[in-house]
Amino acid sequence: MIVINMKTVAALVSCSLLTMAANAALLPSTQTDSEWFKASALKVAEKTEQQTKEKAKNVILFVGDGMGISTLTAARIYQGQQVQGNKGGEENFLSFENFPNTALVKTYNTNQQTPDSAGTMTAIATGVKSKAGVLSVSDTSLRGNCLSSRGNELVTLVDLANAKGLSTGVVSTARITHATPAATYSNTPERNWEADSNLPTEAVANECQDIAYQLVMRDEANALSVALGGGRRNFIPDTVTDGEDKSGRRADGVDLTKVWTENFTNSAYVWNKAGFDAIDTESTDHLLGLFNSSHMEYEADRADDTGGEPSLTQMTTKSIDILKKNEQGYLLIVESGRIDHAHHAGNASRALADTVELSNAVQAALDNTDPEETLIMVTADHSHVFTIAGYPKRGNPILGLVHNVDGNLASADDGKPYTTLGYTNGPGAVIGLRDDLTSVDTQDKDFMQQALIPMGSETHAGEDISLHATGPGSHLAQGVIEQNVIFHIINQAQSLDGTKY
Repeated sequence: MIVINMKTVAALVSCSLLTMAANAALLPSTQTDSEWFKASALKVAEKTEQQTKEKAKNVILFVGDGMGISTLTAARIYQGQQVQGNKGGEENFLSFENFPNTALVKTYNTNQQTPDSAGTMTAIATGVKSKAGVLSVSDTSLRGNCLSSRGNELVTLVDLANAKGLSTGVVSTARITHATPAATYSNTPERNWEADSNLPTEAVANECQDIAYQLVMRDEANALSVALGGGRRNFIPDTVTDGEDKSGRRADGVDLTKVWTENFTNSAYVWNKAGFDAIDTESTDHLLGLFNSSHMEYEADRADDTGGEPSLTQMTTKSIDILKKNEQGYLLIVESGRIDHAHHAGNASRALADTVELSNAVQAALDNTDPEETLIMVTADHSHVFTIAGYPKRGNPILGLVHNVDGNLASADDGKPYTTLGYTNGPGAVIGLRDDLTSVDTQDKDFMQQALIPMGSETHAGEDISLHATGPGSHLAQGVIEQNVIFHIINQAQSLDGTKY
């Protein structure tokens, strides 16, 4: 918990300003009277008054898939320009950017300089860095080889929390069997083994199980209390058509949604928003929600979904309502999975909208938990080659064309205008002459930003991402850290394995 005595803070700020005013030769009143000056002095004064508890009853970890630093910057401006009217948006903060503790996180995999989500989330979930493409198995395993992974399975945060008697939940706007959420509850040498129909002959012969099977077929004592996301096709037989007229992908004929309700007490399965809204959290102890055949919709498109989907904020709050019934505490992991997908498509608008929705979900978690007993952390698994460039005037629409400080439209050396946001590579690149964007609505949600290097899918980036933390144990989020340190911060805060560092 972070405790701040605002009377003391006010006194410190007043004293600081009086001291500076007394030395007017160094700091004139035009400087000390500045709102920028006073606001930053207040931030430092608040820091001096922070007191942090070490132990957390509950932990909520938010992961923005692909949410690099440039995405945060652009999203805060995007949100600010929507909310703040005539203000520029640059002065806005996403909800978690106000957290008192922040660290930079190195994201490389053991075999890749620029990582993938499987290896990065394995580091977060197990405390051990591993290869790209593998989920919670050590890097001695060969990707895609079942036999090599046997005996190399790693224990995850979910396993440890369940063993301690805590309730656990995993939420994602991607398929719940996709790499980031799957690393929290499954062990497999291949992230693409989401359904049994994806398993090669070698994997079947050596008795590896698909990811959806591993989610559902956990002992009740080690079962997830909440699993919400997309990926319905991986849980139902290929002979079955779901409520949105999409076929399943299971070749074994097993309907895992029915197994879920049969295996666990006070359990429920829902596939649309109506069913989700009807859930009584007091009487439901195990909730499986699969809201799309594949990934859930982007936040910008969610209202158009056939069956209707809950928002990330709604899934987060309902998860908390179910998990908080456990007096011993809980661990909840929430992924905004489609930030990543929008970036891969070279589509900044949808990426930023999903980032803002993640910020909303974090705020909802803050509003629905006790800050004295809940550690909330927000991070990413990796970044993207997403850039903020040119010299646009303050307040220039973040999705718009660059206008200089004098208000005139900026142009590149080819005489054509350009957008503030762009990508180093991706589908927005053109071989040959660059398109003239003068008459193009670059703020349309379908607009694809221009890119330098032509690729069918924009790539991840290798630079550090950020970690933001508040609540008990949050003081451990500081400096530049390896990604697997996040596991140990959570482990320390909840004493999951009994280790005292």
